[in-house]
Amino acid sequence: MTDLSSTERLIGQLFGDAARTERHDNLIIGEAPFDGQVLAVLGTVDQTYIGADAALAMARAVLDVMRDHPGRAILIIVDNSGHRLGRWDELVANNGCVAHLTKCLDLARRRGHRVIGLVNELAVSAGFMALGMSTDACYALPQAEVRVMALNAMSRVTKIPLDRLEELCKTSPVLGPGVRNFVRVGALRGVWEDDPAEELRRALADNPGEEDMRQMLALERGGRTQAQAITHMVRAGLEA
Repeated sequence: MTDLSSTERLIGQLFGDAARTERHDNLIIGEAPFDGQVLAVLGTVDQTYIGADAALAMARAVLDVMRDHPGRAILIIVDNSGHRLGRWDELVANNGCVAHLTKCLDLARRRGHRVIGLVNELAVSAGFMALGMSTDACYALPQAEVRVMALNAMSRVTKIPLDRLEELCKTSPVLGPGVRNFVRVGALRGVWEDDPAEELRRALADNPGEEDMRQMLALERGGRTQAQAITHMVRAGLEA
């Protein structure tokens, strides 16, 4: 018998044997009853790379939920190493497929679906932006790792010495990888320190409405002190 992935074990912690999910390669798709309602469950496993096939399969699952179960909350368990780099994915425009997934999640939110993200082990680059940042609220487990770009890769691209980037990360969470920095910049609503089922219960009850809370949280937490003010200035200019 194949060992269960950490995503499948987490689903067991959240829903016990009541979850009705299926694994398709490195994707988990299904549903689970929770506190008198049924949640759609969508997840990735084994720190997989998000290729065009995976992005389209997840988008299809989100569209199916909107068609068959209007208003049903969606839980996305995130565990990926970012978008897949390969000739086939480039030829079929993987960037467009990932963007399509993001648009589907945005549409679901606009149609009243509560979309909760939870970073289980790893979330990297486009894999975090498409599945974590496209939710109403994204959380992380304490042991999770979140980054847009590793510092050594950032050093190669920007030509800034690695030791200088490490020093900058101590005072600027915008540059730094890790759950703590992503909480400070508002990309993560918080860290699930307690029982996962109880944390999920609180996340579903914490309904932010139509307003995106990320900039407000970033200001309160000192992670991005100018983002909210600049956004308001730009919007005021456009409306003038």
